[in-house]
Amino acid sequence: MTATELLAEASLVLVTAAATAAVRTRDPVRQAVVLSALGLLLALSFALLQAPDVALSQLAVAAVVTPLLILLTVRKIRAVADRREKGEG
Repeated sequence: MTATELLAEASLVLVTAAATAAVRTRDPVRQAVVLSALGLLLALSFALLQAPDVALSQLAVAAVVTPLLILLTVRKIRAVADRREKGEG
């Protein structure tokens, strides 16, 4: 077994652990952070499996854009909920 194969297997184990953590996390902000880590690990896995184009797409979408959209959505929902509690609309 080569070093690349060992790294690929180790990254798949880490991906499995991160995916499990993402499912078990209930707080949306923490979940966005875990999803970002999962995206980074998946990008690493794709790079190790010699798919650099897929790795770059994964890095851009799953590690950056999706968590950012989740965080912005949570922020907006919380702001609307705070305004409703104060009776402003």
